[in-house]
Amino acid sequence: MSDTTVSYSDLVTSSAVDVRMAIRDNAYDGHTAGLAAGKLQCNIAIIPEEFALDFLRFCQRNPKPCPIVGVSDSGDPMLPTLGHDIDIRTDVSKYRVFRNGTLSDEVTDISDIWSDSLVTVALGCSFTFENALLRNGIPVRHIETSRNVPMYRSNIDLVPAGKFSGQMVVTMRPIPEAQVAQAKEISSRFPHAHGAPIAVGDPSEIGIADLSMPDWGDAVEIKAGEVPVYWACGVTPQNVLLQAGLPICITHSPGHMLIADVAEDAETTILTTL
Repeated sequence: MSDTTVSYSDLVTSSAVDVRMAIRDNAYDGHTAGLAAGKLQCNIAIIPEEFALDFLRFCQRNPKPCPIVGVSDSGDPMLPTLGHDIDIRTDVSKYRVFRNGTLSDEVTDISDIWSDSLVTVALGCSFTFENALLRNGIPVRHIETSRNVPMYRSNIDLVPAGKFSGQMVVTMRPIPEAQVAQAKEISSRFPHAHGAPIAVGDPSEIGIADLSMPDWGDAVEIKAGEVPVYWACGVTPQNVLLQAGLPICITHSPGHMLIADVAEDAETTILTTL
């Protein structure tokens, strides 16, 4: 473990491997929005093997909020299909540990919790396409202000499977009205990272009462001439797992993603060269 800490700005130009190593060394525990530009970022759900098949069914039935990009072998903390030497016990900057449906801890290392009965499911994250938006001149407010993306519970019902059911969680990004169509087209190229938006405009239409009060992340300013645009969010399965009341499940903390070595625009999320 490192005695040195690094800041977000120190890591902005770092590679995916270097960001993961800073996280593994406990030198960085912040959010990952805007880091390792051009690489796939992943939401993480770690669950007992006995519930894994139903959870995978749930994800397959709800691909917008739950796009599967990787699944570990049972009891194996490594994810070689997503990157070099990825150890899920140490390479996420902050984890949430839930027991029987209650948040019991938030930690930066789960080595002492890991067991042979656990399976890791990695799901694509919309942080992945933000670099493409920026390259095309579309502002991403939470990156501009070094904040975490705002996330909200919606009233959009999901297709259930086994113990798993609930409503979709969404992220919101203010987009200049003249660029909304372009933002839709660009993000639609990333189906493994939630793809195109699920709604634009009035938050009440999807059950959000107040955009200044996100359920997770940080509120951001919506400037004149901008409209709120909503994408499906990988906190959705975290919320669903919480409601399912599993004896134990471990997730990333919202905004604290696993950064893979897979290119953001890769045709497949399985690395062919390990």
